[in-house]
Amino acid sequence: GGTVMAAVREVEIDPEGTFKYILVRLHRPGGEERRDIVRGTKAAEFHNHIFEKVNPEMEKLGYECKCLGGGKIDHNSKEKKIRVFGLSTGYGKADHSVTVEILKKVYTDYEITWSDDKK
Repeated sequence: GGTVMAAVREVEIDPEGTFKYILVRLHRPGGEERRDIVRGTKAAEFHNHIFEKVNPEMEKLGYECKCLGGGKIDHNSKEKKIRVFGLSTGYGKADHSVTVEILKKVYTDYEITWSDDKK
């Protein structure tokens, strides 16, 4: 059912600061249903720390997870700006343009940009 997948929040990121993020594709085994989600937090020293937290949560819901890459997010809640940049050494660079489209669904009144800059 689509209802369970709809219950998974598309975006879970820290409310402020600069931190690592990953783009994760959820897939129900044997099904066509796919969904890309964004997860990012300062608590993660490395990108795989984020994946190691998300993966078991999603497996419990019956999804297979695949990390599509990572980068960094600079979240300025005061100015309502989000910048997506950088890459993950382990997972490679996420398609930041995809990440931005997902973020726009949630942060509708934000200015959201991306670049391939490292910093």
